[in-house]
Amino acid sequence: MPSDAPDPFLHIALHEPEIPNNTGVIGRTCVAIGAALHLIHPLGFDIDDKARRRAGLDYWERLDVREHASLDAYVAAARAPAPTPPTIWALSTKASRPLWEATVRPGDHVLLGKETAGLGDAALERFADTAVCLPMAPGERSLNVATVATAAAYECVRQMIGRGDLRLDTDCRLARPEA
Repeated sequence: MPSDAPDPFLHIALHEPEIPNNTGVIGRTCVAIGAALHLIHPLGFDIDDKARRRAGLDYWERLDVREHASLDAYVAAARAPAPTPPTIWALSTKASRPLWEATVRPGDHVLLGKETAGLGDAALERFADTAVCLPMAPGERSLNVATVATAAAYECVRQMIGRGDLRLDTDCRLARPEA
């Protein structure tokens, strides 16, 4: 991303993603709404130039993607722009509060776990106060992480438009509020 680009109004973070196609779909969503994508290692796939070309990720150059060696490194980087650190909303099927009951602000982060296990117990304990879910029917295990990321991203967009933190232009494109 160019250094003069505005700070993203939303950050989507994937903790130890395993499936490249899911990460690609989430990356495409991030490009579409102007969000940053954080990849927390280890990754279950390569994202070097050759792998991206082979996967046809022609939008990747427009993606604000940031890599982190660990969850601790990610949290330190996410909270670095303080004076008021952004909230990290941890999405989990183990949470009891739906995402739409959270107040997502510009600059906040949505953290998702790996496809096979979600966020581990240590991460859920760490983010217990900000753990949220997307409700599902009784007995259902989970949703695909790319589906969750997209649904969560658009709930965040909906909230920010509703408060005037973002606006829609006449072509239904996201824009920052006019100064």
